[in-house]
Amino acid sequence: MDRVPFLDLKAAYHELKTEIDSAVLRSLDSGWYIGGSDVEAFEAAFAEYCGAEFCVGVGNGLDALHLVLRAFGIGPGDEVIVPSNTYIATWLAVSYTGAKPVPVEPEERTYNLNPELVEAAITPRTRAIIPVHLYGQPADLDPILSIAQRYNLRVLEDAAQAHGARYKGQRIGAHGDAVAWSFYPGKNLGAMGDAGAVTTNNREVAEIVRMLRNYGSKVKYVNEITGYNSRLDPLQAAALGVKLVHLDEWNARRQKIAAFYLRELADTGLMLPYVPDWAEPVWHLFVVRSPERDRLQRHLEDRGISTLIHYPIPPHLQRAYVEMQLPEGSLPLSEAIHREVLSLPIGPHLSMEQAGRVVEAVQSFAWARY
Repeated sequence: MDRVPFLDLKAAYHELKTEIDSAVLRSLDSGWYIGGSDVEAFEAAFAEYCGAEFCVGVGNGLDALHLVLRAFGIGPGDEVIVPSNTYIATWLAVSYTGAKPVPVEPEERTYNLNPELVEAAITPRTRAIIPVHLYGQPADLDPILSIAQRYNLRVLEDAAQAHGARYKGQRIGAHGDAVAWSFYPGKNLGAMGDAGAVTTNNREVAEIVRMLRNYGSKVKYVNEITGYNSRLDPLQAAALGVKLVHLDEWNARRQKIAAFYLRELADTGLMLPYVPDWAEPVWHLFVVRSPERDRLQRHLEDRGISTLIHYPIPPHLQRAYVEMQLPEGSLPLSEAIHREVLSLPIGPHLSMEQAGRVVEAVQSFAWARY
């Protein structure tokens, strides 16, 4: 019997192969290989999709985070509040500016930044807060935005996993001062390589990010600020423009699988995803939690089920951040989450038959313990 893949990117391409090939070939035939109409068209379409006034395409999701922080004027001596439970890119973007990431623990049920703990982490050096919409579920933005307004802080949303998600009925994309996006191939809206974007309603932020992505220049050979080379490739923009049209449908397929998992795994003893009534997640990942995570993963592997761990090591325990002197035990909830979470297969091309095999394998693990 064939393995159940964690995510089938080849199937995603083949479903839209004719449209993607046509768009990419048209872009190649244009003779315009940096910037140009394909990038501008995708920026306009994605801004409209997100309900944002501006979209600026960049090279990848990490650059999107970093360039926004630079646009905010954040640098050495500043502090930025980040989730303790996230992918390390959120922290790296802060470090790139010379500022200090200040970790705050998550809400245990949603895994997202706990708004009730944010205020205690604010110091005179705090300049911004970065809530992450982890696993495709929106963070609770209203209390975070309220705190930010009270302390005159910027809010940069990390929406790398949340394309199409809604918070209180409004799509993620323009709640905070800016939103950073990744179009890494495995994302809900994935390119054919690295790509990213920033959405915002703030014209000044958009203009600064546009300069920063292009050597600090608005006009060729005229450099107004010290910038970078982080431009969205027109070939990637062409492919993303095709995929954007299908994003809601593909998210709906993920939601169908997630609902099936939630129903069928309810009595397995696993901690299943919790969705607040104000959240409409897009199920980038379906993450379960178990103190026997490693045994469960081996059990599923033996039955041909591919799984991944998002993420095995929290940022503060990575060697990259040893100088922060946050030893094991300093952020216990995040550490427990990273020890216990397991991501089950989910995606727009996972069949219900395959999802059924995942459920049967998980159930057999759970019932063997009784």
